[in-house]
Amino acid sequence: MKILQVTDMHITGPGLGLYAFDPRARLAAAVADINKHHGDAALCLFTGDLTDNGAPDAFAVLRDVLADLSIPYRLLLGNHDHRQNFLSVFPEAECDASGFVQARVTLEDVELLLLDTHEPKQGAGTYCAKRCAWLRESLAACGDRPVYIFMHHPPFDVGLPCMDRIKLSDDAAFQDIVAEAKNLRHIFFGHLHRPVSGSWHGIPFSGVRSTVHQVPLDLRDRDEVPYSGAAPQYAVIFLEAAQTTVHLHDFLTEVELPGTVERYPVLA
Repeated sequence: MKILQVTDMHITGPGLGLYAFDPRARLAAAVADINKHHGDAALCLFTGDLTDNGAPDAFAVLRDVLADLSIPYRLLLGNHDHRQNFLSVFPEAECDASGFVQARVTLEDVELLLLDTHEPKQGAGTYCAKRCAWLRESLAACGDRPVYIFMHHPPFDVGLPCMDRIKLSDDAAFQDIVAEAKNLRHIFFGHLHRPVSGSWHGIPFSGVRSTVHQVPLDLRDRDEVPYSGAAPQYAVIFLEAAQTTVHLHDFLTEVELPGTVERYPVLA
C-alpha cells in the first residue's frame, strides 16, 4: 500500500507570501506532482501547520488548493493552526468525542491513528488526559493489525535545542501509552521542517521537510528557530507486512538526467 505525507504548508491568506515564498504555489506544485506520479496512493496525510496563522481565509485557500488533489486526504493540526477556524472551513473533518481532530483510519489490513497535538497559543504540543484516553482506546481497538501513528509534534528530543523546546510537552504520558502497543510499526510527524529518522524505544520514526521553509541542521542552543530555503519535500510511504519504506521526494528540484552518459576528465 502506498500513502503520502505532506507537512507544514503554512498557507497564508490570499495574496500573502512567507519568507519570500508563495506557500499556496508551493502546495499547488506538490499537488500537481502527486497527481502526476502518485495517483495510485491510497491516502495523503497532511501533518499539521496547515496554515501560518490559523485564519479562516488561510484555511479557505488551503481547501481551494486541495480541491485539485486526485487522491483522498486527511488533515492534522499543528501549533500554527486554529481548531475552531479549521472546523469552520472543513466541517467534515472527523473529531473524537471531546472535540479534538483525531481519527482512526482503517486501510485494508492496516490502522492509521491521526493525532491532534495542537494547543492554542503554544509552540509546543500537548496530549492531554482526554486525548491520551482516546489513543489508548484506539490502540486497543486496532487489535493485532499493524498500526501507524501520524502527528504534528515529535514526542521526543531530536538534538536540535531550538526545536526540542517546542516538541510534545507531556511526552511521558504519551510514551507510557505507546510502550504498551504491541503492533505499532512507525511514528510519522512534521513540525521540524527537516528530514529526520531513527527509532525511539524500538519504534521507528521519520519526519520530512516543509513545502515552504526549512530548519537547518544547527545544533547550537539558539533562542530563535533559524530557517533556510532548502528544497521542499513530501514523503512517499510503502506499507508492507514485513517492511515500512519512506522515500523523501524533492518535488521542485529533482531533474531527470538524460539516458546518454557524458564523461569528462577529472580535474586535479
